[in-house]
Amino acid sequence: MTGRQRILNTLRGLPTDRPPVNFYEIGGFNVDPGDPSPYNVYNSPDWQPLLRLAEEKTDIMRFGIVRRTPRYPEIHRELITSVSEDTGKSVITRTVFNIKGHPLTRTDRRDVSADTVWHTEHLLKSEEDLEAFLSLPDELFMYDYDASPMTKQEEELGDRGVVMADGADALAEAAVLFSMEDYTVLALTRPETFRRLLDKLQPFQLERYSAIAAQRPDTVWRLCGPEYAAPPYLPPKLFREFVVPYDKPLTDVIHRSGGLCRLHCHGRIKEVIPYILELEPDGIDPVEPPGQGDVTLKEAGELLGDGVALFGNIEASDIETLQPPEFEKKVLTAVREGTDRKGGFCLQPSASPYGRNIPPRVLENYHIMLRGVGAE
Repeated sequence: MTGRQRILNTLRGLPTDRPPVNFYEIGGFNVDPGDPSPYNVYNSPDWQPLLRLAEEKTDIMRFGIVRRTPRYPEIHRELITSVSEDTGKSVITRTVFNIKGHPLTRTDRRDVSADTVWHTEHLLKSEEDLEAFLSLPDELFMYDYDASPMTKQEEELGDRGVVMADGADALAEAAVLFSMEDYTVLALTRPETFRRLLDKLQPFQLERYSAIAAQRPDTVWRLCGPEYAAPPYLPPKLFREFVVPYDKPLTDVIHRSGGLCRLHCHGRIKEVIPYILELEPDGIDPVEPPGQGDVTLKEAGELLGDGVALFGNIEASDIETLQPPEFEKKVLTAVREGTDRKGGFCLQPSASPYGRNIPPRVLENYHIMLRGVGAE
């Protein structure tokens, strides 16, 4: 059975020759280890064995490339100014939304040592900022989408896995406009105000999903964002309020096009599983174990039922910190609990390393994941 068949059968609840194993961003991200840029951590010699391992041994779920272009570029030029400075150690980008009488600013930092962007200044810092953002013209959020690069990705990947459409929901787009502290306070204390922001963003999310689904029927999707309303950030009633009415239309678009949806939700999902089921996902990740999460794979399988495939539940921190014998116990437990049900299961970590160095112990732990499902 090929990697592509394993992934599709898992999401459809059909038999597989073995559980698929996926390294998440490793093999998922579109990286170029030959790019000499100091900001490309993947050109580090440490990364090469792990990148090869993912490409040669795992069941890949590659993040699809979708080009987007502003439908009204003149409005972008008028309202948004962005300037970047390379200090040699970091790239600092300052973006200004030039709203009359109330400019909004955001500052981001990308370091040479890590494949991540730090938001050192968030765009919205007060309710006055939010009101200014809500006054922006709708045309600023309108884009045209071109999913044709995914066809070339599929040709390059072959039958080793699937190319996956990847989309945030309105909640994810809204929450990252604030610091985590400001977001949670606003969402908890002024939910009606926060819903105005979700309502502002939702039509453009729906338009994006619809455009990509029309070009890419029968595609696997990853839908991100519900975790921002999962405990401990917000209580379950606000998960129901901020996620279900906004994400169910997105999963409906996916399913009407013949696609399959893998819902991405970190955190403590036990209390919100009834609301997750309302979204009718085909799979869910990363089903974090007690500690970071609050549910074992066995419990998640019982609560979600056999119609939802489980992708998980190996913590990325365990890959990086545990010695191989201890890590192997976690892997074997996950495989046993994940496969002791009729529904599909894929062994997968919650995230991946993002620094330049991959110690030998970490590489060995990835080999243990492969051996745990019989892929090596």
